[in-house]
Amino acid sequence: MTTTHTHTRPHRRSLWPAPEGDAVLVIDQRLLPHQLVVERLASVAAVRTAITDMCVRGAPLIGAAAAYGMALQCRLAADDASLRATQAWLDSARPTAVNLAWATQRVLQALLPLPVAARPVAAWQLAAALADEDVATNAAIGQHGLVLLQALAARHPGRPLNLLTHCNAGALATVDWGTALAPVYAAQAVGLAVHVWVDETRPRNQGASLTAWELGQQGVAHTVVADNTGGHLMQHGQVDVVIVGADRVTARGDVCNKIGTYLKALAAHDNGVPFYVALPLSTLDRTVHDGVAQIPIEHRSPREVTHITGRNAQGGLTEVQLVPDGSPALNPAFDVTPARLVTGLITERGVIAATASALAATA
Repeated sequence: MTTTHTHTRPHRRSLWPAPEGDAVLVIDQRLLPHQLVVERLASVAAVRTAITDMCVRGAPLIGAAAAYGMALQCRLAADDASLRATQAWLDSARPTAVNLAWATQRVLQALLPLPVAARPVAAWQLAAALADEDVATNAAIGQHGLVLLQALAARHPGRPLNLLTHCNAGALATVDWGTALAPVYAAQAVGLAVHVWVDETRPRNQGASLTAWELGQQGVAHTVVADNTGGHLMQHGQVDVVIVGADRVTARGDVCNKIGTYLKALAAHDNGVPFYVALPLSTLDRTVHDGVAQIPIEHRSPREVTHITGRNAQGGLTEVQLVPDGSPALNPAFDVTPARLVTGLITERGVIAATASALAATA
C-alpha cells in the first residue's frame, strides 16, 4: 500500500515505524523529486526488495532498514537458524555498503542470547533504537562539521561559503540529518550562509533528484551541475570545500563512495581544495586495509546508464533511452578514493585524520 503526501516539513525522517507496529514506513526515493510517496514494508522480503531496488538507499539508511527487516522476520520465526539465514539474505542485497552487515550483525548478537519468545519485541525495540542512534550520530557529525565550515567561511568574509558534494549524503541517505549535508544544515541553523554545488551524479542522478530536492525543501541555496563541472569550478576558485559521504572506509582511511568521488578528490587535491568525508564510525570496516584491492564493488544494471527517467510535459514519469540500440554499458556503482587524497574524516566523535593510526584510536 502506498500513500502520497503533499505536505512538507524540514528534516522528515526517511524511515519510521508504522503506528500499528507491524511494518516500517519509508520514503520511496525512486520517485523523487517528482512524487513524494511513502511505502509500507511489512515483511523482510519487502525490506530486501526496497534495498536492492533503491527505494531505500544510503549506507546508514540501509542499515536501519535491515534492522527492521530482522525485526519483521522475528514475527514469523525467531529461532537461531531463521535469524542467521535472514541476516545472510539481507546482507546479500547490496555488497558494498558496510552498514548493512553491521546492523544485521548487531541485531543478531543482541537476540541470540534471549529466549525465542522474547525476541520479536526485543528486535523491534532494537531496530527503533538503532534508528534513533543514527539520528543522534548524524546530528553530532553536523556539529563537528559546522566548526570546519565556520573556520573556512572566516577566510571568505562577505560571501556564502561554496561547498561541493557528490551523490546524496543528506537526510535521505540516513534516518535523518545526513552525513555530508549535516554540517550544511547545522550551518543554516546558526545563520552561516552556505551555497552547495550539487553534482548530478550519473547514472542514477541522486544529486540532481535527491540532494537538490532536500536542499530545496530546507531552503538551502544550491546549484545543480553536471558531474564533470567540479574541476572547472575548483580551478576558478568557486569551491571552498568538498564534503562527500561514504559507503565503506578502510582501516587505513581509503574511502569507497558513489562512482565519481575519486575524480572529485583528484581535482580537489590538484587545486588545493579541502576534501572531507563525513561518516558514522559504523561505516568503518576495520577488516579491510586496501580499498581498491579488497572492497567489493557492486555492479548494477547497465540500464541505469543506457536509460533515464524524468517528468514529461504532462507531469508523468517517462523513461527514455540515451544510447544507440545495441550499445553495451558498464555500471560500477562505487569507486575508491585513496586516503592520501582525504583531508579529514568528519565523524560523530570529531574530525580525524584518514590514517591507520587515527582510525585505530577510535576502536
